[in-house]
Amino acid sequence: MDLFEPDGNGNGNDIGIEESLPPPPPIVPPDVVPVKAEDVLPVPAEPVKKKASRFPIARRGLGSKGMKISLQTNHFKVNVNTNDGYFFHYSVAFSYEDGRPVEGKGVGRKIMDRVQETYDSELNGKDFAYDGEKSLFTIGSLPRNKLEFEVVLEDVTSNRNNNGNVSPDNGHGDNEIDKKRMRRPYRAKTFKVEISYAAKIPMQAIANALRGQETENFQEAIRVLDIVLRQHAAKQGCLLVRQSFFHNDPNNFADVGGGVLGCRGFHSSFRTTQSGLSLNIDVSTTMIIQPGPVVDFLIANQNVRDPFQIDWAKAKRTLKNLRIKVSPSNQEYKINGLSELPCREQTFTLKNRNGRDGEESTEEVTVYDYFVNNRNINLRYSAELPCLNVGKPKRPTYLPIELCELVSLQRYTKALSTLQRASLVEKSRQKPHERMKILSAALKTSNYGSEPLLRNCGVSISTGFTEVEGRVLPAPRLKFGNGEDLNPRNGRWNVSNKKFVQPTKIERWAVANFSARCDIRGLVRDLIRIGEMKGIAIDAPFDVFEENPQFRRAPPMVRVEKMFESIQSKLPGAPQFLLCLLPDRKNCEIYGPWKKKTLAEYGIVNQCMAPTRVNDQFLTNVMLKINAKLGGLNSLLCVEHSPSLPIVSKAPTLILGMDVSHGSPGQSDIPSIAAVVSSRQWPLISKYRACVRTQSAKAEMIDNLFKKVSEKEDEGIMRELLLDFYVTSGKRKPDNIIIFRDGVSESQFNQVLNIELDQIIEACKFLDDKWNPKFLVIVAQKNHHTRFFQPGSPENVPPGTVIDNKICHPRNYDFYLCAHAGMIGTSRPTHYHVLLDEIGFSPDELQELVHSLSYVYQRSTTAISVVAPICYAHLAATQLGQFMKFEDKSETSSSHGGLTAAGAVPVPQLPKLQDNVANSMFFC
Repeated sequence: MDLFEPDGNGNGNDIGIEESLPPPPPIVPPDVVPVKAEDVLPVPAEPVKKKASRFPIARRGLGSKGMKISLQTNHFKVNVNTNDGYFFHYSVAFSYEDGRPVEGKGVGRKIMDRVQETYDSELNGKDFAYDGEKSLFTIGSLPRNKLEFEVVLEDVTSNRNNNGNVSPDNGHGDNEIDKKRMRRPYRAKTFKVEISYAAKIPMQAIANALRGQETENFQEAIRVLDIVLRQHAAKQGCLLVRQSFFHNDPNNFADVGGGVLGCRGFHSSFRTTQSGLSLNIDVSTTMIIQPGPVVDFLIANQNVRDPFQIDWAKAKRTLKNLRIKVSPSNQEYKINGLSELPCREQTFTLKNRNGRDGEESTEEVTVYDYFVNNRNINLRYSAELPCLNVGKPKRPTYLPIELCELVSLQRYTKALSTLQRASLVEKSRQKPHERMKILSAALKTSNYGSEPLLRNCGVSISTGFTEVEGRVLPAPRLKFGNGEDLNPRNGRWNVSNKKFVQPTKIERWAVANFSARCDIRGLVRDLIRIGEMKGIAIDAPFDVFEENPQFRRAPPMVRVEKMFESIQSKLPGAPQFLLCLLPDRKNCEIYGPWKKKTLAEYGIVNQCMAPTRVNDQFLTNVMLKINAKLGGLNSLLCVEHSPSLPIVSKAPTLILGMDVSHGSPGQSDIPSIAAVVSSRQWPLISKYRACVRTQSAKAEMIDNLFKKVSEKEDEGIMRELLLDFYVTSGKRKPDNIIIFRDGVSESQFNQVLNIELDQIIEACKFLDDKWNPKFLVIVAQKNHHTRFFQPGSPENVPPGTVIDNKICHPRNYDFYLCAHAGMIGTSRPTHYHVLLDEIGFSPDELQELVHSLSYVYQRSTTAISVVAPICYAHLAATQLGQFMKFEDKSETSSSHGGLTAAGAVPVPQLPKLQDNVANSMFFC
């Protein structure tokens, strides 16, 4: 069947589509006895086949190519001596005396510590691993399946997230009675604790997993060991964030501006590897609020000079739920809000005892007067500022702000600004040998040998880095213009005296200047000169359009609109190319609206730049992007030119890169953006085009790969990309489809294989039901904690270093590749997981392909750390994501493909790109 004739028979293509579902069953009256179906229905000729699930494939041997190299890695060998016991899992529930469940997080560890102190003999003296919430694990069982205890905690308010009420609203005048004033927070509270048996987990599961037989029990058993480490860290007063922990040590804090500190800590997790169980320990960073006076934090956070310039509405949002310590009592509270009035005017009802008869009288006093006159506390600057409310909304408790200090180790979860991010990167990087030193010290201070639970289950952790053997793959040769070849050295190459292998021509173009201060004539002259050196003939621009000064303060959309009015009024027709000069560095507000206008409305290839430090190197980098966007190629792999790549050059092969990008933390309403890029013009592997769609916020699986809208229509991503490959590759359908998927965790591998791959197969079948391409599915992970070091050398591992032994998975097919030269900090290898290979690559062929795909990235003259198709997918998602920032929600939420599930919020659709830019590498 022709690729352009969709399968109109509807055979088997509508799995999961709503029309094919049966109607809901009618409500059966209570007096009707249902008849068994088999008594009525004829027996089907053959049973309906249930589709078998796919699972990640097993390793197919090890690679052998490349120069061998001895390395060390931050995996520490774990010896497990006990195999015959069981971990017992119990669920834990807490309630108050009156039966109300305890909601507040964080109090659990205190309660369980008290249970262990008070009822040690009833627990048979057992140590337990408690996860801080609802699960508790012991080695061997507790005496009974259900245990109930009562414990008393005196000072539960000083707990991280509990609030007390030391309050001027129920206070007394003199310091004698201050202790009574403090009665509420110090009042002892009684908690009921119920521990009930849930399951038992054989320790044997760990040994089985190390032989490559993973069971569900294994995940649970490893979780127990991870919980033991977390509890060990909690007892040392650490802040716990998933599998990382952070000590309260100012030496580990780095100020990144805005009242935010980067806090260095450690990640630790148990991993099964080919050489046994290992503990992976790495440096980890989280963001915390600057501890100390609340006012100092607000001044830094809002970048103002003094407390009287603070925006209190903003401060109220920032401070909500943060914990403070109050002087002089040193009590801890949680901030619930701010007072409506300043301290000098905010009143509350003060209860006084009169004379000997002990009668109570009440009077209205201001918070300021109470602290200054009744408590004899001198307030220097709080009078005109709001108070902090640490009480309940209906029963406020006000404290003057200058008596309050923010407690250390409180996470800052908002997105960082560009400057903060740059500062964090600069301050948190370590050279390989520094990192090794820090990790060795961390293992010593953690002192896991003293943890009784680890000892009891026969676990001991060695303190030496694991030795592994790597191989350094040779860099692929590159082809440039005039038939010149080049061998990259140390993952880099210089193009200053090379011509592009496929240069374009730039004929009709113009410059749009959004108030950037620079010598534009000089810039244009230099750009034409550099272009010529690269083989690109660039005509003089038609014109330079300067922004009208009266619009410089207008909203970004308006500025772009006005610029286009000016361009349209003077240009005779649509330009082939526009160069846009932005007024400041990255993250300029004009960028999103400009890209939307040029790509979606007019279909004009364009390049933005902020001309701050312009030199030949900078302009060469700009030319790399412009040439790729206009359809040229800067360099090719020699094996791609000849074409002699194993397998890929022999049969039509489509290479896909898939990525989903999500809004910043805390932006739950911003849709996620899925991008898929696909290779075109086979046998090339250097040219790509992208398809980008929005989907439900935080959804990790791409849900529009196949989107059947009628018997003959599929509006999914894959159809668009498959047709493009067919048209640009001499009317050939791909025999092989190689999928590189970014950003999914191990727990989602099965979904990639069974949800996303199924959609891709359906899209292929819909185009031609007799077509059966073969698939290779690889997940690339950057977000992991394995690092490699060259013993005795301060340098990073050389580019092209591949590791597929010893610390890789005992059964699954994975390898680490460090394709790039790490210039700063410690190189982070990419962890590739091969989930499926129907094509039949040998380990060496596959590693060579992945390595080669790190050298085809058109934007740079270096090997990159992850294959180019994934980088391109990331770029495309990010660029079109800029469109969304300036969209009016109501305008974009079209019902077309809008609703995602019953009652779900409609997802705003991205505007469609014009054809000529949709087929280009606009994302470059």
